[in-house]
Amino acid sequence: MDRNDRLNREAESLWRAISAEPPPRGLRGARLLDAALHLKTIGPYDRLHSPHLRASQITRPR
Repeated sequence: MDRNDRLNREAESLWRAISAEPPPRGLRGARLLDAALHLKTIGPYDRLHSPHLRASQITRPR
């Protein structure tokens, strides 16, 4: 899997996580990420899941 494939997969995963709507047709990769970041309504989304981090090591904006 090359960089573009990983980017496309991550963009689609992010879109599905924050929107109930399907991704816009024709958008992939960086363009889909840009569209996802400009959504008007973003539900709760927490992507910080790692077996190497403890909750006390994660800092979030308040």
